[in-house]
Amino acid sequence: MGKSVYYRRIVPMDGKSKEGMMYRVLIILIVFMGACKHSEKNGAGISTNRDALQEKQAIDTTITKDTLPVQVSKRKVLYDSFDGFADTTFVRLADFSHDFVYDLRYATTNNFLKSKVYDCAECYTRVKTARALIKANDEFMGKGYRIKFFDCYRPNWVQFKMWKLVPNPQYVANPVKGSIHNKGGAVDITLVDLEGNELDMGTDFDFFGKRAYHDNTDLPQHILKNRKLLKETMEKHGFWSIRTEWWHYNLSSASQDKIANFKWPCD
Repeated sequence: MGKSVYYRRIVPMDGKSKEGMMYRVLIILIVFMGACKHSEKNGAGISTNRDALQEKQAIDTTITKDTLPVQVSKRKVLYDSFDGFADTTFVRLADFSHDFVYDLRYATTNNFLKSKVYDCAECYTRVKTARALIKANDEFMGKGYRIKFFDCYRPNWVQFKMWKLVPNPQYVANPVKGSIHNKGGAVDITLVDLEGNELDMGTDFDFFGKRAYHDNTDLPQHILKNRKLLKETMEKHGFWSIRTEWWHYNLSSASQDKIANFKWPCD
């Protein structure tokens, strides 16, 4: 039996022959298709690595600036910490805790303005305010209560709408000067039991009269006890009250923050 002979055709690679040109084009196509496939696999639905980098940069820039982190707040997850967020970043409180109750009155007509001034009901604060609120709420929950919000961060453009309706500094802060609500450091709150029933504080939210004053002691003892619980616990966690409104609390460290004006997204 004769010896087998194997032939291997040598294709010129100088690009001058027809075979060489076709071979090089084939190699380029294979490499290009492989790169596209790799990019789609690693990009989790992002078509190119450049787009993925741009998306990450957009999120990081938004978080570090003094503005709303829209991309982050839209995620359907509950964060277990504020790691990576600057103290002055605005966050949606519901993204960090499910333990609060909300009745955001200015997103309805059930308020002293008799007008809806928010497009939709959301509670945003700066990170440092949110952190203090969660700690205070943890203490309340240990006693069988939870914080219920009537108002949180209030954009300055909303302050102008409120001033137009009621241009009286006794009831609405002048938007030119602004308030700590506009800085993301003030909240209007009450307490509810674990079944959601409000504690009796003597008046409704935004009742403008002496019955709402902290220094009014001419009230039933159970009302004074409820207000004392709210006030002492909030002060323990860095908040201070104002004399004429039992529901209003400012974070002490927020007074020097800038007035903000972003508009949160509505679904």
